[in-house]
Amino acid sequence: MFEGPVQDLIEALRRLPGIGQKSAQRLAFHLLKAPADEARALAESILAAKERVAICRECFNVAEGERCRYCLDARRDPALVCVVEEPADIIAVERTQEFRGRYHVLGGHISPIDGVGPDDLRIRELLARVERGELKEVIVATNPTVEGEATAIYLANLLKPLGARVTRIASGIPVGGDLEYADEVTLGRALEGRREI
Repeated sequence: MFEGPVQDLIEALRRLPGIGQKSAQRLAFHLLKAPADEARALAESILAAKERVAICRECFNVAEGERCRYCLDARRDPALVCVVEEPADIIAVERTQEFRGRYHVLGGHISPIDGVGPDDLRIRELLARVERGELKEVIVATNPTVEGEATAIYLANLLKPLGARVTRIASGIPVGGDLEYADEVTLGRALEGRREI
């Protein structure tokens, strides 16, 4: 156990997701060894992000103004929306360079064990977008976890009666993966999502 500001820094870093005690200590000592201007730049970046970054009023992505860059882009199809759990998921979809619609960020997934229900997510706002007739297709791109699947099924049950086409991203064996190492659920999904070649 360290004293004073060092321990305070370690404790602050430990509160970040995915950072355990040892990682927090390594980061703290890295920051302490770094030149003061680097540490100051990091602190200023964090403060600037907290002060300037907002939530897009349309899709709930992070934004510098009222709307994010994807909602402001007139070249994107406003009738096609991809539903993701978190803003970071948008970056993964964008890296494919295959999607030219807009987004809707739920803010998580349904997880009763963690106390997260449908009312804790931005589902009402998604339903409102569909009810206004803005959306022709909703692509559900929640994570392929038990909670992500439950959220996808829940959304499909709510959205289909409203007349929008509801699709789910495919999942299966990754490129470069070996069948012998694939779990049963992944391999089953790959078989279900097969297509002609």
